[in-house]
Amino acid sequence: MACGTSWHAALTGEYFIEELARIPVEVEYASEFRYRDPIINKNDVVIAISQSGETADTLAAIQIAKEKGATVLGICNVVGSSIARITDAGIYTHAGHEIGVASTKAFTTQLSVLMLLALRLGYINKNLPKDRFKKLLITFNQIPELVDHILDNKEEIFKLAESFKNAKDVFYLGRGCNFPTALEGALKLKEISYIHAEGYPTAEMKHGPIALIEKGMPVIFIATEGKLLDKVLSNMEEIKARAGRVIAISTQNEKAVSSVTKEIIEIPKTNEILVPFLAIIPLQLIAYRIAVLRDCDVDKPRNLAKSVTVE
Repeated sequence: MACGTSWHAALTGEYFIEELARIPVEVEYASEFRYRDPIINKNDVVIAISQSGETADTLAAIQIAKEKGATVLGICNVVGSSIARITDAGIYTHAGHEIGVASTKAFTTQLSVLMLLALRLGYINKNLPKDRFKKLLITFNQIPELVDHILDNKEEIFKLAESFKNAKDVFYLGRGCNFPTALEGALKLKEISYIHAEGYPTAEMKHGPIALIEKGMPVIFIATEGKLLDKVLSNMEEIKARAGRVIAISTQNEKAVSSVTKEIIEIPKTNEILVPFLAIIPLQLIAYRIAVLRDCDVDKPRNLAKSVTVE
């Protein structure tokens, strides 16, 4: 359970844990969890995620989970915070002090903790074969180097961002573990540039939101190499047919994507389940660049606080 960006990390963690450890996971908004009668028992584990460790709704939800007898673990960044003190155990993300209100490195470190947790759970419950466990761990350790590669090419991302700095609406679309990445990309644009943006599972566009597509409207797809790429390409064609502007976050040299759109931000290839660690970087950079161009205060967006300590 979590709020905001941490909730998006939790959603991604659901994909990690269910695929690698085959343990069912439910993700809750802490603000909703605390006001309903959740079905929790003493055999359940509840993981509370918060950058600050002081989020009021999450703290209240933790108390309810403890009262119902669950084991409560905390994932937070601030050592000695309230969540660190009241949970049964937990993990610090050690992201360092994050000045900006809109979480970025906090999100990445939360994903890292959840991936390591999923790998370990899958290994010890024997749902993750030893050879795949080792291979994933090796690939995971390469992520910082791949992130550096994206940052080295940030000027290309900035140039693309400049071309839709005055957009009124932007859609972000992803499938599987990249759906929460789309949600987080949209949230970043909203938070710091004040442009209306929405994230959706790619296939959900045809179930209503596609009615909003207008000529030239930016629609950003996470269209990376994987088992669902053909489905994503079909959805891209649907937007293109309605004169929407199709922009893709794609793996390098993915010819199928380039046949649909020429506006592509390439990220290095990695294991499919690790793509969120890379796909989020261009989305954060896009939001940052657009906010700067619109003279917005990137570190202190209006109406927002770093730690939400009230309801």
